[in-house]
Amino acid sequence: MKKFLYIAFVLFTLISFSQVDRTKIPESGPTPEINLGEPVKYELKNGMKLILVKNDKLPRVFFNLFIDRQPLFEGEKAGISLLTSDLLGKGTKNISKDEFIEMIDFMGANLNLSASGASGSSLSKFFPDLIDLLADGLFNPVFDQDEFTKSLDRFKEGIKADENSVPAAARRVENILAYGKNHPNSEYATIESLNNITFNDIEPFFNEYFLPNNSYMVIIGDFDVDSTINQIEKLFKKWKKGKISDKAIKTKSNSTIAIHFIDMPNAIQSEVSFQNLIEMRMNDSEYFSLLLSNKILGGGPENRLEQQIRENKGYTYVARSSFGSSKYSKSRFRAYTSTREEVTDSAVVEMLNEIKKIREIDVTEKELNDVKAKYFGNFVLATESPSTIANYTVQIETQNLDKDYYKNYLSNINSVTVIDVKNAANKYFNINNGQIVVTGKGSALADKLENITFDGKKLAVYYYDKYGNSIEKPVFNKEISSDLTAETIINKYIEKIGGSEKLNSVSTISLEASVTIPGAPFKPKAIIKEKSPNLTSMEMSVEGMGTLMKQKFDGNNGYMEQMGQKIPMENDQLESERSQKGLFDELYMDTAAMEIVSLGPVDGKDAYKIKTKENSFNYYDAESGLLIMTEESTTQGGNTITSITKFSDYREVDGILYAFKREINAGPQKIEFEITNVIFNEEISDEFFK
Repeated sequence: MKKFLYIAFVLFTLISFSQVDRTKIPESGPTPEINLGEPVKYELKNGMKLILVKNDKLPRVFFNLFIDRQPLFEGEKAGISLLTSDLLGKGTKNISKDEFIEMIDFMGANLNLSASGASGSSLSKFFPDLIDLLADGLFNPVFDQDEFTKSLDRFKEGIKADENSVPAAARRVENILAYGKNHPNSEYATIESLNNITFNDIEPFFNEYFLPNNSYMVIIGDFDVDSTINQIEKLFKKWKKGKISDKAIKTKSNSTIAIHFIDMPNAIQSEVSFQNLIEMRMNDSEYFSLLLSNKILGGGPENRLEQQIRENKGYTYVARSSFGSSKYSKSRFRAYTSTREEVTDSAVVEMLNEIKKIREIDVTEKELNDVKAKYFGNFVLATESPSTIANYTVQIETQNLDKDYYKNYLSNINSVTVIDVKNAANKYFNINNGQIVVTGKGSALADKLENITFDGKKLAVYYYDKYGNSIEKPVFNKEISSDLTAETIINKYIEKIGGSEKLNSVSTISLEASVTIPGAPFKPKAIIKEKSPNLTSMEMSVEGMGTLMKQKFDGNNGYMEQMGQKIPMENDQLESERSQKGLFDELYMDTAAMEIVSLGPVDGKDAYKIKTKENSFNYYDAESGLLIMTEESTTQGGNTITSITKFSDYREVDGILYAFKREINAGPQKIEFEITNVIFNEEISDEFFK
């Protein structure tokens, strides 16, 4: 087990990148004026609105086609808009899929089509051709049955992959708690809702909701305005008007502050958020005050939440806050972080304290000016992007903004005062009527959360499953039979996987494994060899890249070789390797020094949690007796890192049950090992491990 963990930590190092956020904030100067360019506006007879901005600095053109409609509630067919979007851009009735993609690649362009709009860019000389492809892709799409089936399968696999994802469950239930279940903002696709969608639903859905009479097309760059208008009018006149839904979206009201808990037994850290609904539109007079109030509280890497929860307390790495704005419904203010299990309750209290503080105590003039200066730089830099200018231009049209809204944007930022920040915080950071949402391991957190007090009052705790359904408080730790001992559980496991005699007959283990690192552009292969009692060899390689790392231990000394450098093992690792007594840990455990901590659910199965040593725990399936998970905490640089390894897919090899799948989680990182071959008692000389 430990060998896989060492590999994982090396791979975590290989795929990690340092982040430097400590930049010097520049001194404030004159407020810059942003000029987005004077647009030419033109409306087609079908209601489609063109906004064209000439900018010949570079020989490129960018466009954004935006459908301004209120969010759709898809109900029993949730996911249909995602499926429809996935099928667009895969050829037309006039051009095959491969030819369509090749034409875009030849131009060095990009073109993105979806059920809610489109975007793209190209060199100026290719822009008329790109518009032709855009129109053909939207008005002559090929909705292919085979492509539909492939897309449907991909989405289902994605849902299955996220089944036990703690962040995914947290975001899903947060939305449900904020908006209610029958709201577009809280809707999510399920296997069942995807199964309700048929191939024959796709084209009618697209035709019903993809309408010109609430669409805007922004074009920015080096192009001929008149010829572009003529081309678009000719190509898009076939786009027919339709009925636009104006049914009001109902949103639930804020409730009295309480803790809402989602139990995820597999969690190795907790997701913590505070949220409340707000009424905010971009043309509201308090918009800029709220923008800066949020910026100070949690809108960037040097915010108050991060300073307190990360820098001062060491509970987490990132803590942020954000707010939304919408002309169609209420939106959310949200403060959030991910934190270690053992300090989850403390993180909740610190988050609430920081929100309370910015509501009650004036920020300093220096703090406000520093945030303004940083905001100025970020805003000016963002306006160098054509896509940003396009978004700003659309917002002016769709959000009922003054035509000089962005021209005066920084002046409005600069005019925000200390009292404006405090007033905005009091109005929009509704700490007395918000929701604290915690997602994590109930067996470790429930009792602590139920004892949190804030402003002298104990906070109520409500419980939910990972789909947002209200439930009674689960029984996290079930009653354990008085005659059951750690020795009994360990012996059951040994007998289950083959028995002590069979396990003791194994002198070497050789295995190969395929390694999956989410987000990594490569898939390493691992070769691991072990010889009793404690000789080990591990090698990681990638096809076309060679060996990534190698690690060997000869029973007394060892090293790790990486990027051509040989690094001797440190003393703590040497001691750990030397202490190994054999190839199967359970044969040599001192069960008298171990204790049963609890009996509770782990990934839907009841499991005994056994403390094997300080900060190390094994979990054994209460029914089968198999080891399904280990948990180990270590301290590095003053931070506690908890790593969890899951074991599954047990298969028989020469009379021994062996776990062919191992999933290692350490913080946000996850690595999966799929063992492809296992050999027991292969002849291996001691020299091989030197």
